[in-house]
Amino acid sequence: MTDSAPTAPAPSPSPSVRTSDRFVAYVHQVCASTQARAALRRGLGLPVERCTYMHRYLVPWLRDHDDQHYGDVRRAYYAVAALIAARPRSARDTTPDQDTPMPWYERPNLGASLGQAVAKGVLKETSAESALHLMARQSSDAIHPGLPALVRQLLSGGIPIDWAVLLEDLTWWNRSRDRIATRWLESYFRTASTTNPALADSAEENDR
Repeated sequence: MTDSAPTAPAPSPSPSVRTSDRFVAYVHQVCASTQARAALRRGLGLPVERCTYMHRYLVPWLRDHDDQHYGDVRRAYYAVAALIAARPRSARDTTPDQDTPMPWYERPNLGASLGQAVAKGVLKETSAESALHLMARQSSDAIHPGLPALVRQLLSGGIPIDWAVLLEDLTWWNRSRDRIATRWLESYFRTASTTNPALADSAEENDR
């Protein structure tokens, strides 16, 4: 006997809760069903047009909660839903906190998560910085296919991801790429335990 997706809607959240946080909470609820989680996971890295199994779970929510006129918006929702569904088993016990008192701009973005990964030895500095600089030059269409592997590496290393922040950043990426990429890079360098840049430059000169 296979379980099915929840049919009852989630309790109405506080009006002050951001739409992105509501969506993340909804996806976590849906993922309680093995069948639904598998359906959402099938959309990893794919454009919306190829995510046929996800429509059943996401179209009704988007109809009632957000504007779908922009293709970037829909793809961001589908991408984050797939990423949440594809979390490794070790990361599935975490639940989103919709009532966090932290201001939105202080919540960790992907750059901060990469910085934590470097600080904890999950990623090398060169790998994390290369990933960030590459994404800063790309459109969202180029970023989406590479996110599943990067996110899985972070989660497998015990690095948390603020899904709601990632959702909003992906939603606005093509319209505000430079601003968002700068914020990711700033957060990364604030968080990573990197070597002294002057010493690194000196060592590089000595190697020549």
